[in-house]
Amino acid sequence: MTNMENDNINRLEKLDMSAGGPSIETKKTDRFAGFWMRFWAFLADLLIIFSMNGILLSPLKLMNEGMEIHMSAWTLRGILAATVFYLYFLIMTKKAGQTVGKMIFGLKVIRVDHQPLQWSDLIFREVITRFIYKTFFFLNLLYLIVAFNQEKKGFHDMVANTRVVHVE
Repeated sequence: MTNMENDNINRLEKLDMSAGGPSIETKKTDRFAGFWMRFWAFLADLLIIFSMNGILLSPLKLMNEGMEIHMSAWTLRGILAATVFYLYFLIMTKKAGQTVGKMIFGLKVIRVDHQPLQWSDLIFREVITRFIYKTFFFLNLLYLIVAFNQEKKGFHDMVANTRVVHVE
């Protein structure tokens, strides 16, 4: 690439908002992460989460003579495993902008306006939409939106006004 092309890639375009509002910085050439890259990153994250759950939740087998502890329709192990699952995605994405799986594959979650990720964005993206996907299994098909959307945004990205891009 020439220096001019590099300058064009790194150039930020300022968009002035009407009525004296704040300006939004958007990179002209964000490289959106496609379905398969995000899929492999998610599988890596699942492997990490299952390993964490195995280590953190194995002491529960020593309680109640090895029998599951039921709490209404759920088990204590299920509730704690789900908590680890949601907190992993929520905290990693808030603190680093990416999970370990995304780090491995060079991906990062950003807001559309390139402002820092807010807790409200991530609670919708990482907790509420994932809970909906898990509750209604057939809704996992909504992940396929990423494959057909020009900006490679999934339903959860649309709700939270985020996108996943390649780290440069």
